[in-house]
Amino acid sequence: MAELSDEQKRDFEAAAFRRLVEHLRERGDVQNIDLMNLAGFCRNCLSNWYREAAEAEGVALSKDESREIIYGMPYAEWQALNQTEASDAKKAEFEARRPRDH
Repeated sequence: MAELSDEQKRDFEAAAFRRLVEHLRERGDVQNIDLMNLAGFCRNCLSNWYREAAEAEGVALSKDESREIIYGMPYAEWQALNQTEASDAKKAEFEARRPRDH
């Protein structure tokens, strides 16, 4: 494997993150509860991690600001355009698999 500098690693990680965010923006049909049930994280988790990283560097971001960065629009707008009511089965699965911090 090629030896990568810390700067290269950071740049490649940032590019992969941007691609993931763009992919999730394109896939509004994929509900957050589906992501949580399958992978244990969702768009809101990404926005929380983004906000935490900013705060670690002394940059204050609100929950709404970090969500808009991830969703590409205000969260309420994304919900109105994309969010559907989760089935009872999906809600039960979420409750059974819910991470401790959710």
